[in-house]
Amino acid sequence: MRKIFLLVLFSISILLVACNDDSDKPQTEEQPEENTEVSVTEPGEPEGHYANKYPLTGIATNDSVDHRIVGIMVNNHTKARPQSGLSQADIVFEILAEGMITRFLALFHSEQPEVVGPVRSAREYYFDLANRYGALYIYHGAAEFVNDMLDNRGIDHLDGANYDNDGKLFKRESFREAPHNSYLLFDNVYQVAADNGFAVTAENESLPFLTEEEVDLIHGEAAHEVEIVYSNNPMEIVEYKYDATTEKYTRFNDREMTVELNTNEPIQVDNVFIVETHHEIIDDAGRRDIDFYSGGDAYLIQKGKVQQLKWENRNGKIVPVKDGEVVGFVPGKTWINVVPTSPGMESSVTILSSRE
Repeated sequence: MRKIFLLVLFSISILLVACNDDSDKPQTEEQPEENTEVSVTEPGEPEGHYANKYPLTGIATNDSVDHRIVGIMVNNHTKARPQSGLSQADIVFEILAEGMITRFLALFHSEQPEVVGPVRSAREYYFDLANRYGALYIYHGAAEFVNDMLDNRGIDHLDGANYDNDGKLFKRESFREAPHNSYLLFDNVYQVAADNGFAVTAENESLPFLTEEEVDLIHGEAAHEVEIVYSNNPMEIVEYKYDATTEKYTRFNDREMTVELNTNEPIQVDNVFIVETHHEIIDDAGRRDIDFYSGGDAYLIQKGKVQQLKWENRNGKIVPVKDGEVVGFVPGKTWINVVPTSPGMESSVTILSSRE
């Protein structure tokens, strides 16, 4: 009997120890099933870090930037205004074609509009510029010798004359008359380029851009309005007016705001780069040869201020230079207006420090 009593007493002791052990553990209420999953934050990039920058705007992005730049000839005849797609171009070169009418080479990379145009014919200095920026060159029509130049120099190009109104790459619009009614359907550009054996990706070299701190330190004379007179008769006058709210310049052509055809969105840019260079008439049709190699005088207009400096061709790109050092662009969109050395910038460019 004593053995039985001791055995029972031993069992009770073990049970009491086990209960004491459990009482030492924190008690938790049972949680609903949907809340039992533990959220784990994976280590990632520091806040504000982006993987890439667009090479023609300097804008940070996590998107891929290895798609090829596309350079498109855009009509600037009065019958072609307002145009489509220009607000989404990263860089636009505005250069005289024949007579005193300018034409645009619009470089697209960070944005790709659905439609661009009206698209016009090729000229040597335009496709030479496009090629030096690594762009696929797109135009509509050209003299036979210009097409031969493109072929002989191995410049990747798509001619709208070969796709006229095909509904895939080009479309003729009924609200305008030829040659001011041919529009590029941008969505199919890379596919058609690939079908022609052209590269659609590239290692795009970035232009020089200022940091946020450097943008805050931009110096120069006040520049609230800029006027570039290509011709008084017929009137071919370009203006840029500073918007202190957006810190951008709104473009005007022949006293009318430059806007998108379908949305009336104004063309606003972060950098206005005016370069002076030699122009020469080379044939009876009034075609020109323009020197984009020798460098010359320039104005760089940003954030309401103007710097008088030089332009140079550095690795094929037209860049601002001061005291031998490249000057950075403000991240964003840039228009480059090219003016002839005769009559020169002093005669054709007026910069006002305040609105009159």
